[in-house]
Amino acid sequence: MSDPVTDPEMDDIETGTLPLDAWHRARGARMVAFAGYHMPIQYDGIMAEHLWTRTSAGLFDVSHMGQLLLSGDGVVEALEKMLPADVASLGEGRMRYSLLLNETGGILDDLMLTRRADGYYMVVNGATKYDDIAHILDNLEDEITLNHMDEQALLAVQGPKAVEALARIVPGVERLVFMTAGAFDWDGVPLWISRSGYTGEDGCEISLPAEAAEAFAERLCAEPEVKPIGLGARDSLRLEAGLPLYGHDLDPETSPVTADLGFALSKRRREEGGFLGAEPILAERAAGPVFKRVGLFVEGRQPVREGARVLEAIDGVEGRVTSGGFSPSLQRSIAMAYVPAVLANPGSKIDIEQRGKRFAAEVTAMPFVPHQYVRKGA
Repeated sequence: MSDPVTDPEMDDIETGTLPLDAWHRARGARMVAFAGYHMPIQYDGIMAEHLWTRTSAGLFDVSHMGQLLLSGDGVVEALEKMLPADVASLGEGRMRYSLLLNETGGILDDLMLTRRADGYYMVVNGATKYDDIAHILDNLEDEITLNHMDEQALLAVQGPKAVEALARIVPGVERLVFMTAGAFDWDGVPLWISRSGYTGEDGCEISLPAEAAEAFAERLCAEPEVKPIGLGARDSLRLEAGLPLYGHDLDPETSPVTADLGFALSKRRREEGGFLGAEPILAERAAGPVFKRVGLFVEGRQPVREGARVLEAIDGVEGRVTSGGFSPSLQRSIAMAYVPAVLANPGSKIDIEQRGKRFAAEVTAMPFVPHQYVRKGA
């Protein structure tokens, strides 16, 4: 996906609207073009919205993302040909992070996959969803159905008070734990709710009919803990959480091994192979990557941005910064970058150049801010 802070101006001809467009504008949101839609970048300011989410609960409109449902005979086998995940062992109501890969092992997209009673529910990135759908259809047998659920909106409520607030409206969601999901009801409106998130905080994602999205968002924001949050804070929150952004930290030339996403390669799949791109990925895993995605603490308060050069090189190839900014929680400059694997250990010193200015940086473990996921029931 594109960087929400630096997207071009909106194009009224080509840019679509999402179900909550008027709701965002009525609340004073500054709108930008992002992933083909008008979307809110901020309401009260990125810093304030970021810190509110870390201490209370923020509501994010993520309806631009692709919601897909795959079902039919052979769907497990088809998914395992495309994904490096152990789909066969995924229990109903359980979620798994996975990757769409090309034949050379590059990442076409990252995604969340959930087993439901009616099939496998997949959430993919908004900017890549149509390419993802085409890629998936190219790898499906005729017996398998792919439903693009474009009649559904998708909201996310994140923060330490998010589930408490949501549970007053939808009793029972508090029983979910990290990476689980289930069907719920709100005044006759069917909801599909998962407990995960893209901020590092506890929280839930709510899939619901588009026509009910405004009423639900209004009701949730009536809770004192909840405020709407824009894309600017979503980006800074996910950076602090050490979570990659597709199109920036991940792309078709980058493998899961280089991206430090080895956990997405399930043990059985590593042993058996059989997924698209398996041979080069498993060979790289055995040999070790040349470059690796790491976190950086950058000297000084000036942020380094995507595209800054990591001056340390291997065979003349330099590393690169893929995401960077000023951390509101830590009050310091942080970044993600690809650096030579020999320098990927925490404490390694590197040099960065941005617009002719050099910066000293130190490799650090991610996440920058500890995750607050709830992995066990109360």
